[in-house]
Amino acid sequence: MECHHCGKTVIFGSSHTHHRGVAGGRWKKRAPKTRKIFSPNLQRFTILENGKKKQVKLCAKCVKRIKKDLAEGKKPFVNIVKLAPAKEAKSSS
Repeated sequence: MECHHCGKTVIFGSSHTHHRGVAGGRWKKRAPKTRKIFSPNLQRFTILENGKKKQVKLCAKCVKRIKKDLAEGKKPFVNIVKLAPAKEAKSSS
């Protein structure tokens, strides 16, 4: 699973608990570290590519970029079918 545009995919890392261990440095009581998979926030979208509809997965960051480009009147890097336009931010006076 990866983003169609930026290629973002899973990352492996370590998960640490907040256990501080014990005085005396006993090895059995140390804070455990386990392997963890960090997954990207992928969403399924239908895009127009070469005049044809195609289902792809885009990460949330790319979708946010597309919505911002549409709000600013720029041409987005991908044409998404049925994308709700970005809402205008309300300014409080």
